[in-house]
Amino acid sequence: MIQGTTSDAGKSTLVAALCRCLVRRGFKVAPFKPQNMALNSAVTADGGEIGRAQALQAQAANIPPLVDMNPVLLKPETDIGAQVIIHGKARGNMSASSYHEYKQTAMSAVLESHERLEACYEHVIVEGAGSPAEINLRDRDIANMGFAEAVDCPVILVADIDRGGVFAHIVGTLELLSKTERARVVGFVINRFRGDIALLQSGLDWLEQHTGKPVLGVLPYLHNLHLDAEDALPSQRQSTHNNMFRVIVPVVPRISNHTDFDPLRLHDEIDFRYVRAGEEIPPADLIILPGSKSVRADLAFLKENGWEGALNRHLRFGGKVLGICGGYQMLGELVIDEYGVEGKPGESKGFGLLKCETRLLKDKQLLNCTGRLSDMDIQAKGYEIHTGITSGDDLIRPVFVEVLAESSPEKALYNDGATSDDGKVKGTYLHGLFDQPDVLKAILNWAGLKTEKSVDLNVIREAQIERLADAFDDAVDMEKILGLIEGDL
Repeated sequence: MIQGTTSDAGKSTLVAALCRCLVRRGFKVAPFKPQNMALNSAVTADGGEIGRAQALQAQAANIPPLVDMNPVLLKPETDIGAQVIIHGKARGNMSASSYHEYKQTAMSAVLESHERLEACYEHVIVEGAGSPAEINLRDRDIANMGFAEAVDCPVILVADIDRGGVFAHIVGTLELLSKTERARVVGFVINRFRGDIALLQSGLDWLEQHTGKPVLGVLPYLHNLHLDAEDALPSQRQSTHNNMFRVIVPVVPRISNHTDFDPLRLHDEIDFRYVRAGEEIPPADLIILPGSKSVRADLAFLKENGWEGALNRHLRFGGKVLGICGGYQMLGELVIDEYGVEGKPGESKGFGLLKCETRLLKDKQLLNCTGRLSDMDIQAKGYEIHTGITSGDDLIRPVFVEVLAESSPEKALYNDGATSDDGKVKGTYLHGLFDQPDVLKAILNWAGLKTEKSVDLNVIREAQIERLADAFDDAVDMEKILGLIEGDL
């Protein structure tokens, strides 16, 4: 199990690296995260929902993503509540205190999934969540040492030296663990080191002497490493060329699946910007409204921050607007939540840029699907994760046609999305549509960027996993780690 001294210490990255390194050595391996809190998610091969990072780790292990790889997923809806997803299916919304009472049930699901994976794979590489030293979360813990103790799993502790205070992080974390938990930590990996490692050696020697545990490796800071983010927004890559094609995305409080925009961030001809609350909304060629876990609340947030006027001005000056999933729902005339799926029952007036309305339903749509861009012979793949059904006049001009859900037993074709009668506004439920170069190029051409260049995110992702595994193999004592995994040390 890989645990971290802090959030974003590098747990997800290390699990992906270790999975690929073990696959290279001929092992059949699977990733596993008992509990994840994230709004970036993926639809699995068996029709459920898991954290995006576990889908990436599955790719690193050369296997399809499965619900057992992330049996408990928490998708925050407010600061004190989240949708609870068990074995890929939503079980309802719970407050933090209610979920704490529910943890015993959640732990049963975790252990069931882990047992199934252990029966199918030679090795299961487990990722912790946050830090194991959160004193207030120790009771009924299922995400870190509570799980490791339950299945008798050795733990490697990773710390991020780029943040500073790495020795304090490691020693402080050990100090706050129980005696049996401390004994379970078999070594450390220091992540994101820059500079001459000879200058770090005295600190490493002290750490080993002070703790009695080995430093298994020091991973270098890998500049421009592009891997799917678990949840946090990536840093901005500001353009220095004012004449570049500009795409902006508003950052709503419950933005989900912002990994949709990675190909746009990496495109050489695009100045891509996230616009946060309080920031000036810059001129743009294309505005994309992202997915949202709380559509009505995030719609209200956008209106409060001036986006209704900005969208109308943008369209008057010839710009284009695209909405994905929750953003698509916001572009319509009404969002109706009569069952209180995402909060108090009620309805909200949308931006009215598409002639359609959405009714949120209790059951969530989870689909991997294929289709074709409307009026074009371009095949598309994507996935749907949403509650709600959208209907209205503008759906007669869909974005995708002949869509087929992989899990559909009746193999029925359907259309997806809507386009305004003037062609300036589009909305779709399909996530991941920019991952395919031809689809990305076609949508950019519609938006006004006449280009032959594109980005193949699947090729980039695979190359980055290989790059990460190479760095891990070079920097970490894999023989010692193999000994730990095989139980020889």
